[in-house]
Amino acid sequence: MADSTRPLLFDSDSSESKVPPSRSLDETIEQCIGNFGWAQFLQAAIVSFAWVFDAQQTFITVFTDSQPTWHCTDSYRCNSSSNMCNLPKQTWSWDFNSNASIISEWDLQCAGSFLKGLPASSFFLGCLIGGLALSTLADSSLGRKNMLLFSCLIMSLSSMLTAFSTSIWVYAFLRFVNGFGRATIGTCALVLSTELVGKKWRGQVGAMGFLCFTLGFLSLPMLGYMNNGNSWRYLYVWTSIPILVYCILVQIFVRESPRWLIVKGRKEEAILILQSIASNAITMSFSNLCLDVQEDQTKSNPDVYDALKILVRKSWSLRRLLAVMAVGFGIGMVYYGMPLALTNLNFNLYLGVVFNALSEFPAFLIMFFYIDKINRRYALIGFTALSGVSSVLIIAVLGQQKGSLQIVLELVSFFSASTAFDMMLIYTIELFPTCVRNSAIAMVRQALVFGGVFSPVMVAAGRENQFWSYGLFGLVIGLSGLFVVGLPETRGSVLCDTMDEEEYKTWANEQFIG
Repeated sequence: MADSTRPLLFDSDSSESKVPPSRSLDETIEQCIGNFGWAQFLQAAIVSFAWVFDAQQTFITVFTDSQPTWHCTDSYRCNSSSNMCNLPKQTWSWDFNSNASIISEWDLQCAGSFLKGLPASSFFLGCLIGGLALSTLADSSLGRKNMLLFSCLIMSLSSMLTAFSTSIWVYAFLRFVNGFGRATIGTCALVLSTELVGKKWRGQVGAMGFLCFTLGFLSLPMLGYMNNGNSWRYLYVWTSIPILVYCILVQIFVRESPRWLIVKGRKEEAILILQSIASNAITMSFSNLCLDVQEDQTKSNPDVYDALKILVRKSWSLRRLLAVMAVGFGIGMVYYGMPLALTNLNFNLYLGVVFNALSEFPAFLIMFFYIDKINRRYALIGFTALSGVSSVLIIAVLGQQKGSLQIVLELVSFFSASTAFDMMLIYTIELFPTCVRNSAIAMVRQALVFGGVFSPVMVAAGRENQFWSYGLFGLVIGLSGLFVVGLPETRGSVLCDTMDEEEYKTWANEQFIG
């Protein structure tokens, strides 16, 4: 007979009561390897470094696809205020070599905005399709580590091949392939690094990835400045070779997530990994380690989309997924759109990119030092609202052509979007159990990228009417933050490993609040 004092959970499809599921792996992992040790730090640091290359490939087109500066060579028929497309070719010349940008090398200076923006749009489209095609492989068959390696290799090889592009169409295709491969790097890096530590350090380890992304973003204006006047192809070579070296380091030093191995029924491998990164000198064996988490029943014949099917099967998980994806769409539109729109401001492009990259450092510091103290829902609403208001205010300033005030508002908006971006990923990790966590993160990142797909179009339209860029940026991100109102608060919560465990925890919390 069941204990009458124990809360009962009734499944929507069954009248039978359920006892609380087996305990989470959080307690077991913390017991075996401690909250955070040097071995775990090395693992998390190497894994998080993938974000550096992710950032470089995401924003590299800001420099390789930029509009080069030019000057008149015939002062009688040309002046600096003229429209170069209305001038004879022999009356003007580029300030640098014609191969400094794809615009000048392939004579795209007078092409339509669609053709100029095609490579950037192709990259984000590749991210979108790659995320849909590869999103569940890390949960179902390949695992976190192998998926990270696979994605980095595709990104590196496609970036190297991009340097040999012969036309805008080949270039756009290779940018699509690059985005396809890059799609799951951030997801795998974030999930793998956070699953190697206990809940006390989960937020800080996740913030390490955000710091690495910031460093990668910050490295681009330096590389662009060093390459100023030289061929744009060098930038792709310089950013592709280090990725291959990184893949070797991952293969040698990084271990698979013990959480994922246990959920897939590979407990012996998980124990060996726990032993290799143990920080508290506890000797473990399969017989004395209580890993009683429920195994994934699909392991004998895995379907790569099985994790996604599980994710949308439950009404509570589907509601959570749709809500965080709606928030991600608004955040992604501003996060990816603001750097692209810097050319529309009356401010130096290189300094603008540097300031945008530097503004991510405060976002990282907030995540690293205050993640355990921040209410997830209130923070997301606040940062998305601040980003939205700042973006809308840029419209009024643009008419006055005040460069300093423009960039201040732009930085406030971008900083707020960056902080919301980081918070959104940490929040998603805590909302979903191990068996579908990678897929949930992947879908949220898809929503972020989907917002980025629209950004180049809105930036191009904003050159004629700024409402279509900064105005819509502000409205979309401001309204999207409201979708978190109905989600549960997860600060300080234990990571669950199965759907039943997460469902029971949600039910128990509702009973406690009620």
